[in-house]
Amino acid sequence: MKKLISEDLQTIDLQLNDFDANLTDPKQLITQDFAKQLSSNHSSKNGNSDDANAVWYSIEELENYINFIKKEGNEKGYKVDGIRFYFGSYPNDAKHAEKAGKSTIFLTPTGQKVDAMKGAALNFVAKDDSAQSDDINEISPMNYGSMGNPPKMVYPSN
Repeated sequence: MKKLISEDLQTIDLQLNDFDANLTDPKQLITQDFAKQLSSNHSSKNGNSDDANAVWYSIEELENYINFIKKEGNEKGYKVDGIRFYFGSYPNDAKHAEKAGKSTIFLTPTGQKVDAMKGAALNFVAKDDSAQSDDINEISPMNYGSMGNPPKMVYPSN
Protein backbone atom coordinates (compact mmCIF):
# COMPACT_ATOMS: atom_id res chain seq x y z
CA MET A 1 0.00 0.00 0.00
CA LYS A 2 2.82 2.37 0.85
CA LYS A 3 4.47 1.70 -2.51
CA LEU A 4 1.21 2.33 -4.37
CA ILE A 5 0.72 5.70 -2.70
CA SER A 6 4.29 6.66 -3.53
CA GLU A 7 3.81 5.73 -7.20
CA ASP A 8 0.49 7.62 -7.32
CA LEU A 9 2.11 10.73 -5.86
CA GLN A 10 4.97 10.45 -8.34
CA THR A 11 2.44 10.18 -11.18
CA ILE A 12 0.58 13.24 -9.90
CA ASP A 13 3.86 15.15 -9.61
CA LEU A 14 4.80 14.22 -13.18
CA GLN A 15 1.40 15.40 -14.44
CA LEU A 16 1.70 18.73 -12.62
CA ASN A 17 5.15 19.25 -14.10
CA ASP A 18 4.30 17.97 -17.58
CA PHE A 19 5.95 20.49 -19.89
CA ASP A 20 8.55 20.50 -22.63
CA ALA A 21 11.89 21.45 -21.05
CA ASN A 22 13.22 22.38 -24.51
CA LEU A 23 10.77 25.24 -25.04
CA THR A 24 12.12 28.77 -25.05
CA ASP A 25 10.60 31.65 -23.11
CA PRO A 26 7.95 33.62 -25.03
CA LYS A 27 9.23 36.83 -26.61
CA GLN A 28 6.11 38.71 -25.46
CA LEU A 29 6.75 38.48 -21.70
CA ILE A 30 6.41 41.73 -19.76
CA THR A 31 7.52 42.72 -16.28
CA GLN A 32 5.21 42.56 -13.27
CA ASP A 33 5.53 46.34 -12.92
CA PHE A 34 4.41 46.92 -16.51
CA ALA A 35 1.48 44.52 -16.00
CA LYS A 36 0.45 46.50 -12.91
CA GLN A 37 0.68 49.72 -14.96
CA LEU A 38 -1.49 48.26 -17.74
CA SER A 39 -4.09 47.11 -15.21
CA SER A 40 -4.07 50.46 -13.43
CA ASN A 41 -4.39 52.34 -16.74
CA HIS A 42 -7.39 50.20 -17.70
CA SER A 43 -9.09 50.77 -14.34
CA SER A 44 -8.48 54.53 -14.58
CA LYS A 45 -9.83 54.66 -18.12
CA ASN A 46 -13.03 52.86 -17.13
CA GLY A 47 -13.57 54.69 -13.82
CA ASN A 48 -15.49 52.97 -11.07
CA SER A 49 -17.50 50.93 -13.52
CA ASP A 50 -18.94 47.64 -12.35
CA ASP A 51 -17.76 46.13 -15.63
CA ALA A 52 -15.49 43.11 -15.89
CA ASN A 53 -11.80 43.90 -15.75
CA ALA A 54 -10.40 40.36 -16.03
CA VAL A 55 -11.32 37.02 -17.59
CA TRP A 56 -9.89 33.71 -16.36
CA TYR A 57 -9.56 30.35 -18.11
CA SER A 58 -7.93 27.27 -16.62
CA ILE A 59 -4.92 25.72 -18.34
CA GLU A 60 -7.10 22.69 -19.02
CA GLU A 61 -9.77 24.82 -20.75
CA LEU A 62 -7.17 26.57 -22.91
CA GLU A 63 -5.37 23.33 -23.82
CA ASN A 64 -8.73 21.73 -24.63
CA TYR A 65 -9.65 24.65 -26.91
CA ILE A 66 -6.24 24.54 -28.62
CA ASN A 67 -6.65 20.80 -29.25
CA PHE A 68 -10.23 21.37 -30.46
CA ILE A 69 -9.28 24.07 -32.98
CA LYS A 70 -6.33 22.03 -34.27
CA LYS A 71 -8.57 18.98 -34.78
CA GLU A 72 -11.42 21.00 -36.33
CA GLY A 73 -9.00 22.98 -38.49
CA ASN A 74 -7.41 19.81 -39.79
CA GLU A 75 -10.81 18.27 -40.54
CA LYS A 76 -11.95 21.43 -42.37
CA GLY A 77 -8.70 21.88 -44.36
CA TYR A 78 -7.08 24.71 -42.34
CA LYS A 79 -3.62 25.24 -40.94
CA VAL A 80 -4.47 26.76 -37.55
CA ASP A 81 -1.63 29.09 -36.56
CA GLY A 82 -2.95 31.12 -33.64
CA ILE A 83 -5.77 32.46 -31.53
CA ARG A 84 -7.09 36.01 -31.73
CA PHE A 85 -8.62 37.53 -28.57
CA TYR A 86 -11.53 39.89 -29.23
CA PHE A 87 -13.17 42.29 -26.79
CA GLY A 88 -16.95 42.16 -26.70
CA SER A 89 -20.00 43.11 -24.64
CA TYR A 90 -22.91 40.87 -23.68
CA PRO A 91 -26.38 41.88 -24.91
CA ASN A 92 -28.60 43.74 -22.43
CA ASP A 93 -31.16 40.97 -22.05
CA ALA A 94 -32.51 38.62 -19.39
CA LYS A 95 -30.77 35.61 -20.96
CA HIS A 96 -27.37 36.96 -19.92
CA ALA A 97 -28.51 38.01 -16.41
CA GLU A 98 -25.61 39.41 -14.38
CA LYS A 99 -23.37 39.56 -17.48
CA ALA A 100 -25.83 41.71 -19.46
CA GLY A 101 -24.04 44.76 -20.86
CA LYS A 102 -20.71 43.68 -19.36
CA SER A 103 -17.41 43.33 -21.21
CA THR A 104 -15.95 39.99 -22.15
CA ILE A 105 -13.29 38.51 -24.36
CA PHE A 106 -13.76 35.68 -26.81
CA LEU A 107 -11.16 33.62 -28.59
CA THR A 108 -11.24 32.64 -32.23
CA PRO A 109 -8.76 30.52 -34.19
CA THR A 110 -6.71 32.01 -36.99
CA GLY A 111 -5.01 30.43 -39.97
CA GLN A 112 -5.35 29.71 -43.64
CA LYS A 113 -6.89 27.09 -45.89
CA VAL A 114 -4.22 24.56 -46.77
CA ASP A 115 -4.90 24.93 -50.52
CA ALA A 116 -4.55 28.73 -50.24
CA MET A 117 -1.17 28.29 -48.57
CA LYS A 118 0.17 26.29 -51.53
CA GLY A 119 -0.65 29.09 -53.99
CA ALA A 120 0.60 31.77 -51.61
CA ALA A 121 4.10 30.26 -51.65
CA LEU A 122 4.49 31.48 -55.23
CA ASN A 123 3.38 35.04 -54.40
CA PHE A 124 5.05 35.35 -51.00
CA VAL A 125 5.44 38.87 -49.67
CA ALA A 126 7.14 39.27 -46.29
CA LYS A 127 4.56 40.47 -43.76
CA ASP A 128 3.95 40.37 -40.06
CA ASP A 129 2.74 36.80 -39.31
CA SER A 130 -0.49 38.07 -37.73
CA ALA A 131 -1.32 40.01 -40.91
CA GLN A 132 -1.36 36.72 -42.85
CA SER A 133 -3.66 34.98 -40.36
CA ASP A 134 -7.37 35.28 -40.97
CA ASP A 135 -10.09 34.35 -38.49
CA ILE A 136 -11.39 30.86 -39.23
CA ASN A 137 -15.14 31.36 -39.21
CA GLU A 138 -15.86 27.66 -39.72
CA ILE A 139 -14.64 26.84 -36.18
CA SER A 140 -16.53 27.97 -33.08
CA PRO A 141 -15.03 30.77 -30.98
CA MET A 142 -14.68 30.27 -27.20
CA ASN A 143 -16.16 32.50 -24.48
CA TYR A 144 -17.48 32.18 -20.94
CA GLY A 145 -14.36 32.39 -18.85
CA SER A 146 -14.65 33.49 -15.23
CA MET A 147 -15.19 37.25 -15.16
CA GLY A 148 -13.37 39.62 -12.83
CA ASN A 149 -16.43 41.74 -12.10
CA PRO A 150 -17.30 43.17 -8.68
CA PRO A 151 -15.68 42.78 -6.40
CA LYS A 152 -13.00 43.94 -8.85
CA MET A 153 -9.89 41.90 -9.50
CA VAL A 154 -6.76 43.91 -8.82
CA TYR A 155 -3.53 42.89 -10.52
CA PRO A 156 -1.82 40.95 -9.10
CA SER A 157 -4.77 39.05 -7.65
CA ASN A 158 -2.89 37.88 -4.55
